[in-house]
Amino acid sequence: MKYPVTVYGDPLLRKKAQTIEKDHPKLDEIIENMWETMYYSDGVGLAAPQVGLSIRLFVIDASSGADEDPELEGFKKVFINPQIIETKGDEWTMNEGCLSLPEIREDVDRPDEVTIKYLDENFVEHTETYKGFAGRVIQHEYDHLEGILFVDYLSPLRKRLLKSKLIAISKGKVRPHYRIKVPK
Repeated sequence: MKYPVTVYGDPLLRKKAQTIEKDHPKLDEIIENMWETMYYSDGVGLAAPQVGLSIRLFVIDASSGADEDPELEGFKKVFINPQIIETKGDEWTMNEGCLSLPEIREDVDRPDEVTIKYLDENFVEHTETYKGFAGRVIQHEYDHLEGILFVDYLSPLRKRLLKSKLIAISKGKVRPHYRIKVPK
């Protein structure tokens, strides 16, 4: 089932998500629906708050970038109750977008490397370090669990210039090819 994507303006996107247990109701179904929603929406990552669930879960499939970065071959992962242990390295700029902010893309600076501890879909614990695009997508999705959006990294001037677009998104005055859930 494809979930509607919660868009900018919904207070849920600004909440810190809650940890979950192995017996979380219908967890396998939630994960499967998140994959389906992400692929349908042409995303490379999707966090549970983006589909109206305030739980610490995100999915990433960055394997589409394997042509440019062979390390992304087969990079498809579920992250449950993740904790960023460390970010380091030089900050680098990349143009980011977000399914919860349709029609907005902006340059965002992030550290090159992230070390993250998480549980996979089988609740097996991992601590891994990622660089480059994979590290960036992890940081972006992790931010959703902390109530942070990529526009929060922009300068005050850039945010003011985007204000009318953000208001339009919050009122549902955008037409992405996927279903959205507009704030009440």
